[in-house]
Amino acid sequence: MDKRKVKEIFKTGIWDDNPVFRQVIGICSSLAVTNLLMNSLIMGLALTFVTAFSELTISLIRKFTPRHIRMVVQVLIISAFVIIVDIFLKAYYTEMSKALGAYVGLIITNCIIMGRCEAYAQSNPPISSFLDGIASGLGYTMILLMIAFIRELMGFGSVFGIKILGDWWTNWTIMVMPPSAFFIIGVIFWWARSKTEKKKEEKEGGKVTA
Repeated sequence: MDKRKVKEIFKTGIWDDNPVFRQVIGICSSLAVTNLLMNSLIMGLALTFVTAFSELTISLIRKFTPRHIRMVVQVLIISAFVIIVDIFLKAYYTEMSKALGAYVGLIITNCIIMGRCEAYAQSNPPISSFLDGIASGLGYTMILLMIAFIRELMGFGSVFGIKILGDWWTNWTIMVMPPSAFFIIGVIFWWARSKTEKKKEEKEGGKVTA
C-alpha cells in the first residue's frame, strides 16, 4: 500500500475525523472509565483491537454478505472479538476486568465500531480497513488518555498509579467522580475544534491570497 495512503488513513482517524471530538460518538466510556490512566489505556487498546479486526473481517466477506443481513453479520463479528477481549482480561488481568466491569461488554454497542464497519469496511479493501480500525481506535484512546491524565493527576495526585504530587497536594474529589469528565471533555472539544478551524481558515486565507 502507498505510504501516502497509510499516512492519510491515520491522520484522518486520529485527528481530522476523530471519533470523539469530531464525530462526538463513543463518549459514554470516555466519561465512565477515565478516572485512571491504566483503565483508559486498556479500554482504548481493547476498542482498537475490536475495531481493527472487525473491519478486517467485514471487509474480507463484504462481497459475500447479503445487504439485508449485513448489520446482523457485523454485530455478530464485533461480538466475537469483544468476547475474545473479555475472556483475555478475565484470564490474565482479573483486577482490570473487574475495574472495567460491564464497559468491556458494551464495546459491542460502541458507535465507533459500528460506524467504521458500515462507513469504511463495507466499501474498502481489507488492509485499508484494518488500518482504519487501528487509526480510529488510537484516536479514541488518545482522547481517553487526555481526560484520564487530568482526572488521575488532580483526583489522586498520581500518573499510572505512581505518586507525582506530594503531601502538599489536596486531592480534588470531584475529579474522581464521572461528572468531572463532562467538563474536561468539553474543554478538549473546544481546544481541538479551535485548532482545526484555525488551520482551515489559514488554508482558505492562503488560497485567497494566491
